[in-house]
Order: sequence, then C-alpha cells, then structure tokens
Amino acid sequence: MKLTKTFIDGLPAPEHGQKLYWDDKQPGFGVRITPTGYKAYVFQRRIHGRNRRIRIAPVGDLTIEQARKQAAKLAGAIADNRDPVAERRRHKIKSVTLRAALADYLTARPLKPTTVADIRRALGGLADWMGRPVSGITREMIGTRHRRLGERSPARANLTMRYLRAILNYAAAEYVDESGAPLLRENPVSKLSATRSWYRIERRRTVIKPSELAVWMRAVLDLAEVPEREPGTGWGKPLLRHGVHARDYYLLVLLTGLRRNEALGLRWADVDFREHTLTVTDTKNREPHTLPLSDYLYELLKARQPLAGREYVFSISGAGRLTNLRYAQRRVEIDSGVLFTVHDLRRTFATVAESLDIPAYAVKALLNHKMGHDVTAGYVVITVERLRAPMQRITDYILRLGGQRASADILELPSLERAPK
Repeated sequence: MKLTKTFIDGLPAPEHGQKLYWDDKQPGFGVRITPTGYKAYVFQRRIHGRNRRIRIAPVGDLTIEQARKQAAKLAGAIADNRDPVAERRRHKIKSVTLRAALADYLTARPLKPTTVADIRRALGGLADWMGRPVSGITREMIGTRHRRLGERSPARANLTMRYLRAILNYAAAEYVDESGAPLLRENPVSKLSATRSWYRIERRRTVIKPSELAVWMRAVLDLAEVPEREPGTGWGKPLLRHGVHARDYYLLVLLTGLRRNEALGLRWADVDFREHTLTVTDTKNREPHTLPLSDYLYELLKARQPLAGREYVFSISGAGRLTNLRYAQRRVEIDSGVLFTVHDLRRTFATVAESLDIPAYAVKALLNHKMGHDVTAGYVVITVERLRAPMQRITDYILRLGGQRASADILELPSLERAPK
C-alpha cells in the first residue's frame, strides 16, 4: 500500500509483538507500530549480506515526506557501499559525554554510597568537562588540568585523575563500534604515568605515640565528665554534648583498629556477648569482619547498652546515631595537647600489634586487610579464636601505656618485722 498520513494515523496497535507496513512507492520504507501504539518510520535494506532495519524517527517528529527523504538518503549511502547502521553507532559512541560515561560507570559498578559521593566530589574539579564528549578529552587537557588542580591540592589532583582514568577505562571497554573497535584506543590519563607527572604524596604515618597515650586517654575518659551545658571557661573549650558516647567511640576504635564508619555503623545485632565477638558487615573490602572482644571491650559495650538506641551501638537513646564528633575531638586535643584523626587510632592499633611481634597474618586479619597475591596466605586459615589472645595482648598493652591498667600484678608481701619476744 501507499503510506499516507491518514492511513498511518488510522493504524490500530497490534495485540502482541509489532506490526510493519511497507510502502509500495518507495521500497524499504515503512512504518512500525507496537502494542503500546508507538509508531515510527523505518527503512530496511540488505547491507553487506545482512538485512538491517533502521529507525528513521517517531511518527509525529517528521512529516511523511520528510521521512521519505531520510529513507532516500539511507538508500543512497548503502548504494555507495556505506553502512548507515555502523555510522550511526560510531557517531553515537563518539558523542558520549563524560557525564553519561560517569552515570553508566556508577550504574555498572556495585559501589558504596560513600565511594560514589567521593567520586562525585573529586570530579567536581572537572565540572566544565561533563558536557564534553569523552573522545574529545586529550592528553594535553589532562596534563594542564592536573597541574592546575595540583596548585590547590596535589593529593586531590591525583585522586581526580585516578577516578577519571577508571571511568575512561570503562568507556573504552563499554562503547565499541560494529567491528568491536573501542571508543578510546588509549586512555589520555596515561600521559601522567608516561611523563611521571603524578604528584608524590607521602603516606600519613601519624599515630598516638606511647608517650602521649596516657594524657590522651585521660582526656578521652574525661569526656564523660563534661557537663552538656558547661559555661564558658575563657580557654576556648567547645561546648560538648554526648561526651560519654564520644568517649566509648574513641576507645573502641583505638582497641579494635576499626575504620571510622565501620565503628559508627556497628549494630547491636552484630555484637555477640555470648561468644564475646563483634562483626562488621559493611566493610571496605566487602567481606564481613569478625573480631574477638577483649575483656575491656566486652565491659565497655555492656555498659553502653542502657545508654544507646536499640539498633546502633553508637546512637543516643531518643536522639539518633552519633555523627558529629568534631567538638569531642577538639576537646580532647585541647585537654591533651595531642592532635589526632580517627584513622590515627587505627594506625596506632596496627603499630602496637606489630611492636608486640604478633604474626603478620594475624595483624592483617585484625585489620581486615586482603592478603593480595600472597600464595601462602591462601593456605592460612585464621579463626576468631586464633585472634583472641593477640587482641587481649593489644588491649592490655595500650591500657598499660594509657595508665589504665597496672604494668604488673602487685602482690602484698608478708611483713619481715620480728615478732616481739
């Protein structure tokens, strides 16, 4: 039949599948209609030995005559031995923007919300590139932007480019043309490695020193004694709320080596008082992490139960989860004179463990570090009970350094005075 606007407008939707109506006037030109009533102009022709159907446009976006002209152009391209389908695909992938590639990357990867937030924050330094096609990002652009970002923060500049490199690697694998050729034949971020332009960032190695532990721990323990409505002292000490909760949090991190959010996200359901263990389910390496409780940690958590909410260990009954620790941290720093971060406590735990000559595999297990490509580690099975003695030794040593546990048992000796005759 000859396709006309009146004829197309009157076409009913099929109950199942799709229905095609071909035009007698122009071979290969037709209309496709689906059960939802969606109609589109199409063109079908044999290309390099294969029947290929190409959608021209939805009915309504073009007039019937405009659609016929598009079909004629497609027929001409095929007559010139070109493949309009492949050309369209190449054009489509070449026009993929950094914003679209980022969205696809985040959808394809099972990333934690905190990681997604960090990626978006880091890529804020490339906000003006988001609408740019990925294929248009050059090595020269990478070098210039990396240097500019490095003027403010070398570490952040490196992080931004590492995230960008991951997204472009994904784009190279995901967006390919008909022949399988990738959108990107080379990742432009490789320029930084080729020219050795990555900023050298020294790994933080700060810990609470043995000589600082006693004064630091006294300041932490004193958090529980600070009144919530303390009047101004004139010393710049911040007003503190929920000091007892911050105290318990800092002590637990120091004595377990947990990461900041691992400890904050700990639930009562993951604390087994019968087995004297705690389990972190949401970890960095996505593997559950079970630790034995030392005697001090067991008593600390037992004492917390009446103070905390029902779900989270570090929550305030009737006030939600513990989140803001900056005032407590500042108070400890002022009272002790020791500047620290929460991650410093994890490093302190690891440093103490190593100083006690605890086996390296046990230290890795306590910190929930992956064994990497260590073949021997694949044969070593470290159970929770295997970690119980090392955990207790670490707790005892830290508490002794902190002045909270005697360095030796004190025995009362019998008097040597002679009894009167």
